[in-house]
Amino acid sequence: MKNRLKYYAILFLLINTNCKAQQMVQTVKDVPLLKTNELQFINKPLKNLLKEIKPEIKTATAINDNPFYFFFKFTPLQQLQKDEGRPEDRVSLYVYVKEPIDWKWERRPKGKELDWTKEDAEKYGNLTVIRIKVINSHVNK
Repeated sequence: MKNRLKYYAILFLLINTNCKAQQMVQTVKDVPLLKTNELQFINKPLKNLLKEIKPEIKTATAINDNPFYFFFKFTPLQQLQKDEGRPEDRVSLYVYVKEPIDWKWERRPKGKELDWTKEDAEKYGNLTVIRIKVINSHVNK
């Protein structure tokens, strides 16, 4: 009996250490899963949603009219301006939040006003998500 208990304890530890939680959004193609699983993020901090996104968010804009929301893109601004990059990467993620967003254009680094940074994720991570919207602009092209 003791050997069996040890066996199960070791097996459990091995399985537990080898199974890492996988992020919901592995590639840009997976971004629509955020909308599909929207209820998982509603009334929760933005940082919970951001943890589920593996592809790097390149650009962001914050809109402070009511409703308050972020507009995220996975393509760098230079590629967006030149209409370069893969069409399937042209996904827009809108995340609506309950609180006003303290996004001051004049305080953002010159020439990098739209760049999304780790500092932005920390600063805005506690805002409460109330809605998610995903637009695939390549679908219509």
